[in-house]
Order: sequence, then structure tokens, then C-alpha cells
Amino acid sequence: MAAANDTKLNSAVFCLTGIPGHEDIHLWISIPISLIYAISIMGNAVILYIIKTDPSLHEPMYIFLSILAITDLGLSVATLPTILRVFLFNSREISLNACFTQLFFIHSLSFIESSVLLLMAFDRFIAICNPLRYSTILTLPRIAKMGLVFVLRGVAVVLPVPFLLKRYQYCRTNVLSHSYCMHQEVMKMACSDIRVNSIYGLFIIVSTVGLDSLLIFLSYVMILKTVLGIASYTESLRALNTCVSHLCAILLFYIPMIGLSVTHRFAEHTSPLLQILLGYIYLLVPPVMNPIMYSVKSKHLRAKLIKLFVK
Repeated sequence: MAAANDTKLNSAVFCLTGIPGHEDIHLWISIPISLIYAISIMGNAVILYIIKTDPSLHEPMYIFLSILAITDLGLSVATLPTILRVFLFNSREISLNACFTQLFFIHSLSFIESSVLLLMAFDRFIAICNPLRYSTILTLPRIAKMGLVFVLRGVAVVLPVPFLLKRYQYCRTNVLSHSYCMHQEVMKMACSDIRVNSIYGLFIIVSTVGLDSLLIFLSYVMILKTVLGIASYTESLRALNTCVSHLCAILLFYIPMIGLSVTHRFAEHTSPLLQILLGYIYLLVPPVMNPIMYSVKSKHLRAKLIKLFVK
């Protein structure tokens, strides 16, 4: 009986899905997706290169931006193989172990990105609310320690997930609604009781994304309170202008993520197409837009980019 169960587990596969009902234009859809991946990888790599090679950019804000770029690169690399394979070659099958590995990287990198956005909010909070102590609070050793703690948190909370999923039996070919693997979907395909995974998944979301978003909100409440206390309208506007890129990054990351989580929780009441579109926005848009936004809004970074490409 145990041998039969092992055979079922090992032979089971998941079938990934592109955009149902539009399989005939998958090849055309792959062109903009490939372009998005190319811009995302090149943009984040250029940001990293400029920050690494220019000592004048070795400041907390740009160090946090470089960590964000590394996280976005990781997300792009984690999802690129399966998404392009589905749209270019209609190769939809993925083994259980490959699926578990992919969802581990997608979720851990997503939680790390949430932490990086929190660190960037803390950076803006110190820069605006306590500028005289900025350089003494955000020292390089302290930044390294905070970054390491949040990276370890993102890995540690997701590490049990693949092992919990591996305990279940998957006794048939299961069709996923995305062209990549996510925990919320994979656990529903098990032929077992999934209450442990469901409770643990909710705990992860609350303790990472929920806590980070609450602290980011509180940071901006304090920033707004400080800015409104500045007598000069020009100075107030200048202070808020330094937060525009970060606010856009927050909205681009949290809105699709929360929307995707809600649609998975209430899948029977939502349109499948909406769920699919939110999934692609969540994983494709932030990595491609973050380097563009920061390059446009940061005067120093923009100048270095122009100089690099003109040269």
C-alpha cells in the first residue's frame, strides 16, 4: 500500500496554464512577455552595476535599491522558464519537485521584497523625520544586519511549505490556473486534508506581508505628520517628492499581491481571467517598473545612467 502511494506521488504532475481559450495566440503573447523579461533583467542588472561601481551611490537609499533589484532579478529568473515554456512551446507539464522548488523561490523572494520595501520606508522616515541622525542610525553594519535578518525571515517562513506539501498525495494530473506554481493553488490539488497548510499559509501572510504593510503605513503617517509641520510649501513638496518612487513601488507590489490572495480565497466568486491577469501583474510588473521609476525620479541615478549609455 505504501509502495502504491509512493508511485502515485512520484508519477503525479501538474499542468500549467497560459491564458485559457487563447491558446492560438500564445506565441504572439510570448513576444511582449519576453520583452518585459528582457527589460526587467537588463534594467535591474544596470541599476546594480551603477550602484556597485560608483562610490558616491554607496548610501543607504541606494543600497536598499540594490537589494530590491536583486530580489526582482530573482523573481524574474524563478518564473521565466515555466512562463516562456508554456507560451512558446506549449510545454505545460511540471513535476512535483520542480513545482515545489519554484513556489519556494517565488514566495520567499516575495516576502523578502516586502521586507525591503519596509526598510526603504524606514529609510525615508529617518531621512525626513530625523535627518540630523540619519548617518548615525543607518550605518553600513546596521543595514547589513537588518538585510540579513529579513532575508533569513523570508527563507525560514517558506522553508517548511515544500515539505508540508510533499506529505500529501497527488493521485491525478492537476491543472493549475497559472503558468507557474503558487502555494495557494498547489495545496488545493492534494487528495488529503489541507488544514495545516491553509492555517500555516495564513500565518505566513499575516506575520510577513501583513506586519510589513502595517509598519509601512505607520511610517508614512509619521512622515506626513512631519511634512505638514514644515512651514515652507516648497520644502514640504520636496520632502514628499523623495517618497514618490517608493510609494509607487509599494502600490505595484501590494495591490496585485492582495488582489491575487483574495481571488484565490474566493475563487468560486471571481472571474478566472481576473485571477490570471492579477497573477501576471503581480510577478511581471514590479520587476520591470521598479528600475524605471527609480531611474526617472532619482536625479543622481538618472545622471549616471545617461553618462553610462552616452559613453
